[in-house]
Amino acid sequence: MNNRLLMQKGLTLIELMIGLVILGVVLTVALPAAQSIVNKNRIVSEINEISGIIQFARVNAVDEQLETIVCPTADFSTCTTNWNQVKMVFGDEDGNGQRGNDEDILVATSLISSNNYVIGPSQSIQFFPNGSADSQSLILICHKDKEAIYARQLTITPQGRVKMSQDRNNSDGIHENDAGTDLSCP
Repeated sequence: MNNRLLMQKGLTLIELMIGLVILGVVLTVALPAAQSIVNKNRIVSEINEISGIIQFARVNAVDEQLETIVCPTADFSTCTTNWNQVKMVFGDEDGNGQRGNDEDILVATSLISSNNYVIGPSQSIQFFPNGSADSQSLILICHKDKEAIYARQLTITPQGRVKMSQDRNNSDGIHENDAGTDLSCP
C-alpha cells in the first residue's frame, strides 16, 4: 500500500481550491503595489529625460557661446506652449526665440506617456552664453489620476540650475516645492 501512495500524482480538489485562494490573496495585495511602482518609475523616467535636455541646453549655451532654447513642439519647426508635446533644443543663432530653417535641432525628447501630463511655462526656456536662464521656470509632471504622490516638479532657476522636487519631510511620500508646499496635480 505504501508504494501505491507514493505513486499517486495530482491534487485533490481541496488542495487546488486552497492554492487558488492563496494566489487570489497574493494578486489582490501585489497588483496595486506593482502598478504604483510602474507609475512612479514612468514619471521619474520622463522627468529625468526633460531634466537631461534642459541641462544639455545650458551646457550647449555655455560651450557654444550661443543662446539656446528648450521648447515643446508639434512639428519641430515652431515652439508651442503645450509641454505634453515633444521638447526640442536648438541654438538660437538669429536671436528671435524661434527655430529657423538653418538652426539645427540639437536634441529632442520622446513624446510623453499617455498616462502622464506635463504643465510647463507659458514660454520657451532660454539659456544665455553665461549659463543663466531668461527667467525662473517650473515644469510639473503628473499622472492622469492626479494623485499627488506621483507629482514631480523641475525648477529652472534664473542662474540656470535645474532642481527636482523632493519629499523633504519624508512623512507622506509627496514631493514639495521650494517653498515646502506639497505638490498637487490640477
